Amino acid sequence: MTTAYTGPTSEQGTVPAPRTHALDDLRRRVVGTLHTPQDPTWDLARMPWVVNNDQRPMAVLEAHDADDVQAAVRWAVQHEIQVTAQPTGHGTTGAFEHMLLLRTKAMKGIDVDLERRTATVDAGVQAGDLLAALDGTGLTFLAGSNPDPSVVGMTVQGGISWFGRAYGVGADSIVSIEMVDGMGRLRRVDESDPELFWALRGSGGDFGIITRLELRLHPAPTVYGGRLLWPVEQMGEVLRAFRAVTESAPEELTVWYQTYQFPPFPEVPEPIRGKAFASVAVAYLGSASDAEACLAPFREIPGIVMDLMGEVPMAALGSIADEPTDPTPGLEMSRLLDSIDDDLVDRLEEAVGADSASPLAVFQIRHLGGAFERVLPGQSSFGPVPEQYAMFALVIPGPPGSDLAAAGIFARLDEIIAPYASGRTFLSFLSHESTERWWTPETRSRLIAAKQVTDPLGVVRSNRPVAG
Repeated sequence: MTTAYTGPTSEQGTVPAPRTHALDDLRRRVVGTLHTPQDPTWDLARMPWVVNNDQRPMAVLEAHDADDVQAAVRWAVQHEIQVTAQPTGHGTTGAFEHMLLLRTKAMKGIDVDLERRTATVDAGVQAGDLLAALDGTGLTFLAGSNPDPSVVGMTVQGGISWFGRAYGVGADSIVSIEMVDGMGRLRRVDESDPELFWALRGSGGDFGIITRLELRLHPAPTVYGGRLLWPVEQMGEVLRAFRAVTESAPEELTVWYQTYQFPPFPEVPEPIRGKAFASVAVAYLGSASDAEACLAPFREIPGIVMDLMGEVPMAALGSIADEPTDPTPGLEMSRLLDSIDDDLVDRLEEAVGADSASPLAVFQIRHLGGAFERVLPGQSSFGPVPEQYAMFALVIPGPPGSDLAAAGIFARLDEIIAPYASGRTFLSFLSHESTERWWTPETRSRLIAAKQVTDPLGVVRSNRPVAG
């Protein structure tokens, strides 16, 4: 349905006359700021969070509110232009050429109902914003490791949380969704429309531009967590302890193993600058004493170089993993694993350990299980997760040959984990890989049918289209 179009790019800096008139029309309809390739700030406006994804939309609209979103979609229908939405630019997978990119980060409303234990958030609310609003309430939403992504974006793609072992995936805690569908209609979707509600919860934003989300909150009166770091030479010991701890962990405990390689840059703190570490990151719903009893196998490993464990206020949940919150380049892969054993530990240590010369900046294994596995009545399209672990690997591109180095280590990791991998990857961790790694043919057929209800003209295009 998209009209043929040969630009723009930031280098060309021009928009064909028919599109110029259309964009002038859009400016008249909205309150928010419209950016085009002629703007001096164009490259910043179009930049995604993973900056090596060179997205080149025809224009970027910073939506002021839901009225702007509705006006933009109606304009797109009239002019036969596709629309995609990004609050902060996480999870981008395409160039989005010829499309209108909606930035919804200015939509920041938060309403916490302590009596009902719900939170209603606008599309631009970031995870850190909602965590700060919940600080001191004894409640949490199913937040991930980074405070920067939007609550809407992370939750509708599943919502893999520190607290998922206790409470399941974030998509199953959605109470209602407000969105502008592909015809420009503002609609509220909840359990009264079970098929569409199923589709929207867990399959991303391909069904409309979501403007507001209502979430169920969960008890978290005390959280104990942080990180323990050892020299990378102790990777094998730490991974074996990780295996032992996770095999008997209560659902209140989440532990991730991580190997870090810090660059030798002046802005990196001296104790870790240019060094590599084996580490674990921990979140526990409960007291320090109960958590430490579970973590005893780690405490038995000598040589801890940093101990960052302690009580974690909800507003500081992002400090556990301490991931970057500024846009950064990255090449990544992820796989779901059914199990790990000593042989896998040995092979991983050889591939990414102390003497491997691995190009990875981060290698991670997250423990799943617990409530992730549960089959629920009225479950979201994300579905249960029977796999016990999720592996993640990251290369920071830059030097010549880094793309080839990334491809090489990713291929080697795929070979190593093959006997343990399920063949699946979380939707939000797919990067540029096919969604066949997540959706079954049956699930995809149901999602396509739901999209026909909300977006029959194909106006809305998400990072991971249900039909693509």
